[in-house]
Amino acid sequence: MGGKIDLEALCLKKGLRITEQRRVIARVLGAVDDHPDVEALHRRVAEVDPRISIATVYRTVKLFEEAGIIERHEFQGGRSRYETVQDDHHDHLIDIESGAVVEFHDPEIEELQARIAARLGYRLVDHRMELYGVALLKPDK
Repeated sequence: MGGKIDLEALCLKKGLRITEQRRVIARVLGAVDDHPDVEALHRRVAEVDPRISIATVYRTVKLFEEAGIIERHEFQGGRSRYETVQDDHHDHLIDIESGAVVEFHDPEIEELQARIAARLGYRLVDHRMELYGVALLKPDK
């Protein structure tokens, strides 16, 4: 997810009331470097405060998503997964065997998409690219 983000400060900036449970969830979400689903997020939050229920995590994730603080991805064949909204654009490569999500940015792909849109009579304003693959076998040494 590209580094640590102060979600608590973003919540305050957006006018959200920050309860202690939301604060814990925001800190955990701001520190992740992957794209957890709610269950994985709940496990991490429970390590900090075991009193926080999965229902509270679901409600908080929904609130953060509606406020534009986090973004939901519904990658093929899996649960909704989340990442903080970022200023820098990136795309995703999803390993269909492990579920790992790799973020990448490729200027050539960005240029190609803009050219395709222009050729079809459009100015590209946004896009989302998800590639799905399996890891290549590594040769034995």
